[in-house]
Amino acid sequence: MKAKVYLGIDLGAESGRVIAGVWDGKKIKLEELHRFANGPVYIADSMRWDVLKLWSEIQTGLSAAAKRFGSAVVSVGTDTWGVDFVLLSKHDEILGLPYHYRDSRTRGALERAFKKVPRAEIFAQTGIQFMELNSLYQLIALYEHAPELLETADCLLFMPDFFHWCLCGSRAAEFTIASTSQFLHPTRRNWSYALLKKFRLPTHFLPKLVPPGTELGALRESVASQTGLKGAKVIAPPSHDTAAAVAGVPTTNTGKTNWAYLSSGTWSLMGVEAPKANLSKRALELNFTNEGGVNHTYRLLKNIMGLWLVQQCRRAFDVRGAKYDYAQLVRLAAKAPALRSLVNPDDPSFFNPPDMPAAIQAFCRKTGQPVPQTEGELVRCALESLALKYRMVLLYLQELTGNRIDVIHIVGGGSQNDLLNQFAATACERPVLAGPVEATALGNVLVQAMASGEIGSLAELRQVVRKSFDVREFEPEQKLIPTWRAAYERFVKICAPAG
Repeated sequence: MKAKVYLGIDLGAESGRVIAGVWDGKKIKLEELHRFANGPVYIADSMRWDVLKLWSEIQTGLSAAAKRFGSAVVSVGTDTWGVDFVLLSKHDEILGLPYHYRDSRTRGALERAFKKVPRAEIFAQTGIQFMELNSLYQLIALYEHAPELLETADCLLFMPDFFHWCLCGSRAAEFTIASTSQFLHPTRRNWSYALLKKFRLPTHFLPKLVPPGTELGALRESVASQTGLKGAKVIAPPSHDTAAAVAGVPTTNTGKTNWAYLSSGTWSLMGVEAPKANLSKRALELNFTNEGGVNHTYRLLKNIMGLWLVQQCRRAFDVRGAKYDYAQLVRLAAKAPALRSLVNPDDPSFFNPPDMPAAIQAFCRKTGQPVPQTEGELVRCALESLALKYRMVLLYLQELTGNRIDVIHIVGGGSQNDLLNQFAATACERPVLAGPVEATALGNVLVQAMASGEIGSLAELRQVVRKSFDVREFEPEQKLIPTWRAAYERFVKICAPAG
């Protein structure tokens, strides 16, 4: 069989890639064609995304794909982070620079929203956890700040949907990315028009919804001509990067809830794959979320601040003249004292502080703990705290599903961090299977292959991942479990709300 190539455009908060999935009929091989930096642009006291620069980089990657693979390229699809969006006018003009989810304009938006619609009602209408960065609160803030933009807008496209529009002119919202918005109904699987009406927000710009695996159309002639990529079609993968990563988890237990996934990167997203949304009172109390998955599944999960803490520590160290790569920081952390200082990774003070090490130190000082001083102590504090947060979320998942979780699959860039993997295994008292690193790209390209008829089911897709990539196993260190249990008791108290 002649190899077929599926292109994945994978955009993250720090970088983007164009990746080729080379399919020989049995196994998939990934080849990175173009990598580029991404990050916020600061302008007029706001944080924005430079989508034109990203589109330029994507075209560079597509040109590389055309030169490398030519007519073997079958399709292309995009995945990105959630919640952020671009507005288009009736005549396809981009209305304003899209905001970054960490922009300060949504500060206090939750409290303002709850004055209009009770928290429980919002959850019943959406099934989504409450975070100020959600699209709902971005819309509310935008309508307060610049209502003329929403009134002029003819179409709202989430980030991957926008790049699909760039590719082929499609004006559609893929289901998994739309589900991050907090204005998609969790059982009707359509927009929560009634909820938006209660907030007096316009809805005329909401596009049609399509499931992952939908063929959106052929490449625009201008894109095909400019890149040399002729004959390729655009297929919507699971367009939320976590949905793509979960599709790429190499589990043998598709359809069961006795395994958990942990997509580890800037954010840690930990959950189970469920057949329907969990809208229970307890899920609301615990602030869990129900986001869309492949094959009509839902991802019952918790957002955890993730390796953002380490990334921002590294950035601060760099500013001070101490330049480390992540491997060096992990080695320093491994040598630092164990379980000495802990933080709640999801404390608001860590969302976007000007100086992450200072924020960690301030938290430890405030909670009466030893204050980490060295780079190794700071990073170890962050990693151990993440592992304990994973234990907390694991216990909550077992409570919500009524099932024991036997194994944790850690995928994504963070799965390369062996120290964190081992901490997670011991803290959670569960084996951890780490890898593949490229689960998001795999989920993206393999769903395209499934849509093209090359793969028959989600279980078969995951079998392809197992055949194509190795995973590494981390067992709990039995002699250290009592120490981690004692640390967890401290951690729970640290995470408890004041008063």
